[in-house]
Amino acid sequence: MGVKEIAILLSCHNRKDKTIKCLNALYLNKMPLGYIFEVFLVDDGSTDGTGEAIKEKFPKVNIILGDGNLFWNRGMHLAWKTASKTNDYDFYLWLNDDTFIFDNCLMELLKSSNKEKNHKIITGTTCGVDNNKKITYGGRSKNQGLIIPNGENQDCDYFNGNIVLIPRYVYKKVGMNDFIFHHSLGDFDYGLRARAKGIGIVIAPIISGMCDENTEIKSWKKKDLPLPTRIKSLYAPQGNNPIEFFKYDYRHNGIIMACFHFLTIHMKVLFLF
Repeated sequence: MGVKEIAILLSCHNRKDKTIKCLNALYLNKMPLGYIFEVFLVDDGSTDGTGEAIKEKFPKVNIILGDGNLFWNRGMHLAWKTASKTNDYDFYLWLNDDTFIFDNCLMELLKSSNKEKNHKIITGTTCGVDNNKKITYGGRSKNQGLIIPNGENQDCDYFNGNIVLIPRYVYKKVGMNDFIFHHSLGDFDYGLRARAKGIGIVIAPIISGMCDENTEIKSWKKKDLPLPTRIKSLYAPQGNNPIEFFKYDYRHNGIIMACFHFLTIHMKVLFLF
């Protein structure tokens, strides 16, 4: 049958310590017999020595340089595009650089994928670094939010992009994450696009790794900042860019909902309710 190959995709910017910790955890993984992986990492304009540290500690990592304006989704798109031009991989794994996978993560994800005949997206669930009882990211239900692993593969509607295994079959059907999104929404959009094409999504039976929840209050919500600053923050790639959210809503929820959310997000930034 031959060796099955996995392309690990990451994007990073000025989080050297976390990125190194993430890669350390990755390379400590127990790989099933007959599987190998190759890492494609976009260093999006880091100025903290991230790229140099990776070259020293992990010389086999393929480092792709960005200009600092890609942010998460476009960085992941570039990593995926580069990997797909390098080889026709059997699997692609999205991995956030602030996510630290357990040493059985890849084995469990691949086991789950095999149960689904490698025809579905497999999502890993994360818990907090300091609070392993708190589920932070993973597969989501439209009605119930984050789904807690229960020892079996469970269906979900969409997912956070922290740990996501995408078999070649799915890639050929759905393609890559959409470049139109700068930072967020690319993961939610990919899951919903996959579902629209009849591709199933399941979460792996057990927790796959650790990642703390981002609880930082975005600048556009801060009452002590002047309105022009809040608006600038809203439209920034890491804000809640209304134009990108409109495209996302229009694609998945229709024109009425897209217009409603476009209006309400501006009301929120104006009146801070």
